[in-house]
Amino acid sequence: MTLTELKYIVAVARERHFGKAAEACYVSQPTLSVAVKKLEEELDVKLFERSANEVTVTPLGEEIVRQAQSVLEQAANIKDIAKRGKDPLAGPLKLGVIYTIAPYLLPDLVRQVITHSPQMPLVLQENFTVKLLEMLRTGEIDCAILAEPFPDTGLALAPLYDEPFFAAVPTSHALAKQDSVTTEELKSETMLLLGNGHCFRDHVLEVCPEFARFSSDAEGIRKSFEGSSLETIKHMVAAGMGITLVPRLSVPKDAFETKKRRGDEPFVKYLPVQDGKSLPPPTRRVVLAWRRSFTRYEAIAALRNAVYGCELPGVTRLS
Repeated sequence: MTLTELKYIVAVARERHFGKAAEACYVSQPTLSVAVKKLEEELDVKLFERSANEVTVTPLGEEIVRQAQSVLEQAANIKDIAKRGKDPLAGPLKLGVIYTIAPYLLPDLVRQVITHSPQMPLVLQENFTVKLLEMLRTGEIDCAILAEPFPDTGLALAPLYDEPFFAAVPTSHALAKQDSVTTEELKSETMLLLGNGHCFRDHVLEVCPEFARFSSDAEGIRKSFEGSSLETIKHMVAAGMGITLVPRLSVPKDAFETKKRRGDEPFVKYLPVQDGKSLPPPTRRVVLAWRRSFTRYEAIAALRNAVYGCELPGVTRLS
C-alpha cells in the first residue's frame, strides 16, 4: 500500500469517474486503474462499483476512503512541520471564499497578503458554502471565508466581522426618497433573489420570509427573478425590475457621495435597513474556518491579520 494509491482512490471517490480522477492526479487512466485494482486485491475488498456511466463507492470503500484522506493529510503535515521549522508562512495557502464575499474582499485581501506575507501566495477557490465545506473536509482547500450559519462540521472558526445588509432600490422608486427602509416596507415589494445554493439567499429570506413564495397571480419577471450573482441582480434593480438586499461591502464606494457630477446620477440607491432602536439591523457574521488538524497556525493568523488590514467600510470588526 502506497500514499500514491491512497491518493488515487480518494480522487476516484471525489470525481466518481476514473478518467477525471486520472486527470486530477496528472497520470494516465490505465496507470490509475491498475493502481486502484492492485490496492483492492491487496486489501481483498471491492472499493468501487463500476458501470458504463458511473462509478460509485461501496459502503466499505467509503470508510477506507475516509481513512485514506486522513492518512494523506497526516503525511502532508510532516512536510508542513518541516517547512515551519524554516519559515512558518512558507508555501501556498489554499483559500476558499463564497460567491457573495469574494468579489468585494479578495482584491484588497490579496494585496494585503502580497505586502505582508509574500512567501505565502493564496490559491483561491470561489464557490458555494456547501461545496467549500466538502473541499475543506477532503483537504482540497486549507481554509475558507464563509458566512454563518452553516452546518456544524467540527471546524475551527475565527470570527472576522459582522456585515449589515442594505436595501438596493431603483432611484425612481418611492423608497429612494427615504434615508432608510424597514423590513415591513420591504414586504410589499418585488424582491430579486440569488438562486438556490447561495447562502445569502437564505439570509435575505430570514429577514423577509414572505419572499420564499411569490404571488401566484404575477407573471414573468414580476413573479420572481433568481440571479446568479449580486452584480446581475443590481443591474436588474437599476432597470426597475424590483429591489433586493445586498451585503455592505458590495455597495459601491461612490453610493454615499452627496455631490455628484452632472450626468453621474446613479440608477440604484442603497438604504440602510432599520427597524427602530429596539431591533438591530439585519447582519451576517463572516468567519474564517479551517480543519482542526491543519498545522499551519501561523498561516491562519497571517490571513486573519490580512483581513483586518483591509478597508472593510461599514462593517463591525470582531476579535
